[in-house]
Amino acid sequence: MASIAQKSLFCWHDVEALGDLHRLRLVLENLPDEELMQQLEQRRGRGRNEYPVRAMWNSLVAGIVFQHPSIEQLRRELLRNGQLRDLCGFDPTRGSDAVPSASAYSRFLSTLRKRSIREALVRVFTSLVDQCYRELPGFGRRLGADGKGIASVARRRGKGAGDRRGEHDADWGCHEYVYQNERGEVQKSVKKWFGFTVHLLADTAYELPVAFTVSRASKHEVPVMRKLIRSLDRHRPHILKAAEVFTADRGYDDGTLIDLLWHEHRIKPVIDIRNLWKDGEQTRLVPGTRNVVYDYQGTVSCVCMATGTQREMAYRGFEEKRGTLKYGCPAVHYGYGCEGKASCPLASCIRIPLSTDRRVFTPLAQSSYRWKREYAKRTALERIHSRLDRSFSLELHTIRGQEKLSVHLTLVFSVMSALALGRVRENQPNQMRSLVRPAA
Repeated sequence: MASIAQKSLFCWHDVEALGDLHRLRLVLENLPDEELMQQLEQRRGRGRNEYPVRAMWNSLVAGIVFQHPSIEQLRRELLRNGQLRDLCGFDPTRGSDAVPSASAYSRFLSTLRKRSIREALVRVFTSLVDQCYRELPGFGRRLGADGKGIASVARRRGKGAGDRRGEHDADWGCHEYVYQNERGEVQKSVKKWFGFTVHLLADTAYELPVAFTVSRASKHEVPVMRKLIRSLDRHRPHILKAAEVFTADRGYDDGTLIDLLWHEHRIKPVIDIRNLWKDGEQTRLVPGTRNVVYDYQGTVSCVCMATGTQREMAYRGFEEKRGTLKYGCPAVHYGYGCEGKASCPLASCIRIPLSTDRRVFTPLAQSSYRWKREYAKRTALERIHSRLDRSFSLELHTIRGQEKLSVHLTLVFSVMSALALGRVRENQPNQMRSLVRPAA
């Protein structure tokens, strides 16, 4: 035996473990799960209580917080960590025998998918979102939407209803990305996966989820988002009333979605636009004018009547009562000379109705500086997706089935929101997005 002459009196591992447990405590204290627990206990009734409902639930939350991608990894952690078992609520006198078996966890997860229990679990998440609206200043004013493909752990569809190793809900999805390489050449990249898509609506300032839904991978993002917005309008209208801006990439470029956002809910859409003009069109004439043109991105320009020079007009703002965008003469606004000023049919400004082209002309003009600032906030969705993959181990998941994935994501987003609220309530707002920093 190699003896150690002088042992350290103070071990940092003890502090790190304690910090991890404090982080779990922070989540458990801020999860509004009492209704869910009562329903689970009522469902169990007088049955065997070898593994208490509350302890099993707390251990599932611990698996999310400590980034365990599978139940077996969670069980190994519980078997070796007595402090974690105590915090979760398992009987300390039983030691490692108190850790539930894999089959017990399987039955518990199956119970969470029951309709009434699943609805109670969803209410845990929606309650946390409502608390964010009450406690976080400006929460929900700037919303962003994006879809994330999640591959199923199975690689094919099941051969029959009894095939539990196959996948019965998923199908194939495909995303095409167009980008410029270092040489300025336009290239396409195609991503294909067999699985599902999570459609997320989130606050882009706090980077926290507001609502989500899960669909098969082949479902297009636009109709799913329209359905989600209409569902929020029926069941949780305060979310749409508080929203001011909706940001999304060009995959959500759709006239009906823009109409739904602005004309029904007065939410300003900031959505990147696709070039759907054919036959090589560069510009189109603004109706009712002779020398004002616009491109597919909404940049408005005037053409000098004398020289034919095309100059971008100055954006003067949006007139909500008139439903028009106002643009000023560049010569008047910027103060330079114009050779065709005498023969120009334009006055000092021009108003373009949004109805001219609802995709091109939106309440926030795409050529404005504010549109660019708002659109830059869309990267918050990318960071949330990255946390799902890395911090919450979705890239290593072992889930089959749409219901299982939906339940798991509800739990993940609940933990994400509870941790953020806990950080704020403990005066640590700068750490509200961190899953790895210990709680104070």
